[in-house]
Amino acid sequence: MRIAGITIPDSKRLEIGLTAVYGIGRVRAKKILSNAKVDPGKKPVDLSSEEEGLLGKLVAEYRIEGELRREIRSNIKRLKDIRSYRGDRHSRSLPARGQRTKTNSRSVRGNVRKTMTSGRRKVEKK
Repeated sequence: MRIAGITIPDSKRLEIGLTAVYGIGRVRAKKILSNAKVDPGKKPVDLSSEEEGLLGKLVAEYRIEGELRREIRSNIKRLKDIRSYRGDRHSRSLPARGQRTKTNSRSVRGNVRKTMTSGRRKVEKK
């Protein structure tokens, strides 16, 4: 089953499988399934073609995938262009929401370790 150009995993329940689409989380997936009157525990293989069409139509009502990614990218670009604090943090690849940076912030900066070592090189064994 494909929705918005994304293949929904056949082995997972619909409630979880719909989260493969960028912009759909668990809450939105449950809401879509309840509006479509489809059991969240059903697998995508067990759906009828009418249910698939209805799910596709309900998912298309939301901003998802490329459109959502473009919007987020343009919001960040706008923050950088107006030289706001958050935009500056984004351009420096640092946390933008007030988190501490002395420790943590590995996910934003990448796994960068900038601490000093003893300075001695390890002697190679012969």
